[in-house]
Amino acid sequence: MHPRTGLPVVGMVGAGQLARMTHQAAISLGQSLRLLAAAADDAAALVAPDVVVGDYARYPDLADFAAGCAVLTFDHEHVPPEHLRALAAAGHTLHPGPHALRFAADKQAMRERLSGLGLPVPQWAPVIDPEDVTAFAGKVGWPVVAKAVRGGYDGKGVWVLDGVAGVEPLRAAGVPLLVEELVPLRRELAAVVARSPYGQGAAWPVVQTVQAGGVCVEVLAPAPELARELAEQAQRLALTVAAELDVVGVLAVELFQTDDGLLVNELAMRPHNSGHWTIEGSRTSQFEQHLRAVLDYPLGATTLTAPAVAMANVLAAADPAPLSLDERVHHCTARWPAVKLQLYGKQPRPGRKIGHVTALGDDPAAVRADARAAAAYLAGERE
Repeated sequence: MHPRTGLPVVGMVGAGQLARMTHQAAISLGQSLRLLAAAADDAAALVAPDVVVGDYARYPDLADFAAGCAVLTFDHEHVPPEHLRALAAAGHTLHPGPHALRFAADKQAMRERLSGLGLPVPQWAPVIDPEDVTAFAGKVGWPVVAKAVRGGYDGKGVWVLDGVAGVEPLRAAGVPLLVEELVPLRRELAAVVARSPYGQGAAWPVVQTVQAGGVCVEVLAPAPELARELAEQAQRLALTVAAELDVVGVLAVELFQTDDGLLVNELAMRPHNSGHWTIEGSRTSQFEQHLRAVLDYPLGATTLTAPAVAMANVLAAADPAPLSLDERVHHCTARWPAVKLQLYGKQPRPGRKIGHVTALGDDPAAVRADARAAAAYLAGERE
């Protein structure tokens, strides 16, 4: 317990923008989130008072950080699994736990588990040598998608291969791979849910995510023109995954919508980019909900605060307009006064995600246009 507030201390491993926004949500719950940061100038470390600088890949740093925390949670999936198991064996409470986190960090384990549960996933196969890619492509046709089993995100660790020659450099580099069919998708969706240790579940409306270069650039809530039956199927699927994998906290299930239905693409067991819109667009944000879940508090309402919500990521421009970020914030808030800004305290570099904006209203096309325009202006793409 915290000596001043008498409330349990939540420790979050990682101090990026997800931890920063979780810290904002923690304040209203009386919390002061404790963070394990890689550096003192990490996004969340700039705003939170209780920061430990250490290396999440070193067990002694993790064990020292965990001392005095009622529960540990995470803003990324990169903690070595043997360290997670050791922390649990030492008596620390981890939410999600090591068993669940394995399926977020290891794509092959995730595909095997979901396939075993009979849940819809793309056709896939493990890769031991290049002949495995050739054999798989012989069944589904070229091109195919190769994925790093561990460590990929925002388009990294994913390669579209037109022939077997493309996999040889990856294997030579020692990258454990799996291979999947190139899904003929209509669009990408995300079903974000939360689950508590008690077993309570909550689901937000299913959203559409828009990608560019493997990076999410927009999220539209609720997903436009998504049939009610399909939306409910996506929510049930995500809640089933949370229960079957014993996930505690927020779970984002990234989905492909095809002509034949839904396929599970990826899992994230933490707050996720596809849920940032919930800060202003839902009665309970994904960040507050994650804290409620890991503390086993009753979960909050997930209803929308407006009929249409659009979130756009702010990706720093390669050749930004000649205005400082402060000037762009000034003019952006004047031109789009109803748009809400979240900036992450990151130094801009081309393509880096430095913040996001959210627009709300009655007209989906109008709020999407406002979010796009405000994000482009903040990124420095326009004067």
